[in-house]
Amino acid sequence: MTVSADLERTSRRRVVLGAAVVLLLVAVGCAVLFSTLAPRGVSTVVAPTASPDGGSSARIYVHVLGAVASPGLYELPEGSRAVDAVAAAGGFARKADEAAVNLARFVTDGEQIIVPVIGASPASSGPGSGLININSADATALETLPRIGPAMSARIIAWREANGRFGSVDDLKKVAGIGDATFAALKDLVTT
Repeated sequence: MTVSADLERTSRRRVVLGAAVVLLLVAVGCAVLFSTLAPRGVSTVVAPTASPDGGSSARIYVHVLGAVASPGLYELPEGSRAVDAVAAAGGFARKADEAAVNLARFVTDGEQIIVPVIGASPASSGPGSGLININSADATALETLPRIGPAMSARIIAWREANGRFGSVDDLKKVAGIGDATFAALKDLVTT
């Protein structure tokens, strides 16, 4: 009788162990199925858990477009940099012009970051607009404007890096050396 009882216990253990293995396999299969069927390339809002300033709860929204894995609107901690916004959007796409985006600069609430593809101009505000975007143009693009040479383009970029985005074209007047005459020559050729 003891041998029979031992066989029965061993048999029950095998059944329980087998059932546990089957349940585990079903759970893994479901996880694989759900991850396979999840939508790809859909804009999402991502809320990182840690803030760069060590605990501030203030949040900003940044719209990331262009050559990134998942373009969309992202919620980031205040004090985030462009690198954080691009990372929230899944990183650069294969054809992204990574040098066109200053990843070290701070981003502001309501900002739109456009990552161009290699060969596209980051300075244009839109297809065929012909306007230079003073928030994203590099020194070369700024120097195509009248009365803007290397020194003035450096001051415009320095102001942008120190103060954040230009809120309007009129903010160009805040850059040292841009007086009324220079502003009058620029105002219809630039955008924010």
